Amino acid sequence: MSTTIAPGREAVRAADRVTAARRRVSIGETIAQTLTMAWRAVKKMRRNPEQFFDVALQPILFTAMFAYIFGGAIAGDVESYLPLMIPGILAQTVLTTCMVTGTQLREDMEKGVFDRFKSLPIARIAPLAGPMVADLLRYTIAATLTFGMGLVMGYRPGGGAGGVLAAILLAIFTGWSLAWIFTWIGTIARSAQAVQGISMMILFPLTFLSNAFVPVDTLPDWLAAFVRINPVSHLVTAARDLANSALVSSEVAWTLLACVVVIVIFAPLSVRSYKRHM
Repeated sequence: MSTTIAPGREAVRAADRVTAARRRVSIGETIAQTLTMAWRAVKKMRRNPEQFFDVALQPILFTAMFAYIFGGAIAGDVESYLPLMIPGILAQTVLTTCMVTGTQLREDMEKGVFDRFKSLPIARIAPLAGPMVADLLRYTIAATLTFGMGLVMGYRPGGGAGGVLAAILLAIFTGWSLAWIFTWIGTIARSAQAVQGISMMILFPLTFLSNAFVPVDTLPDWLAAFVRINPVSHLVTAARDLANSALVSSEVAWTLLACVVVIVIFAPLSVRSYKRHM
């Protein structure tokens, strides 16, 4: 006597068997898989050197442009303006660099690259976190060139090498944490162009409506109130304290706290949105 199994029930049982066979990925495996994805992204950068054009040219152009345009008007001369401006350029460069993460993620998803990743027994966060780890190289290049250009123009940081290094590390960590926002946007937007447009609408007002290029006390009261609570202003002030005075102020703590909050919120959102598209 034969038993007939309904097609729908058979499909459900097959899906259950696949789910049961999929083992849980450990933390160690997740780290290893993330580093593998990071190495893939680094190799992609090496084969497409134009990805470094923004981080190589923007710090040099912006530093020279803003110094000579605003230096005399704000500080009296260029050299006096550099201690105020260089940490601002550092924050602006790293933050505008991090929004590229979401754009490139959306491009990979449109090309079908992530369809292959979805079929692999890997941690779902690895394809997202891997490129972000690789982008640490881009942040480091941008931050180093910013201070290098400042030194060429006469900037002498009072905090010494240690203060400059601490400011660079803080800016890199901030950029990496904010990249999770743009990664999430990359998973929900319909195109890479949409990701870029949304990212610019978020970052450009925050960057320019901050204390990056002008002292807060020169602004109207209503604008100064916003600038003081702007997260970018906290990063800029913390970078100035570190680079110019080697001072670990409360602004450093506020910046780190904000970074952790962003990661805690947007990293899970990015993974959930990514899995939703599976």
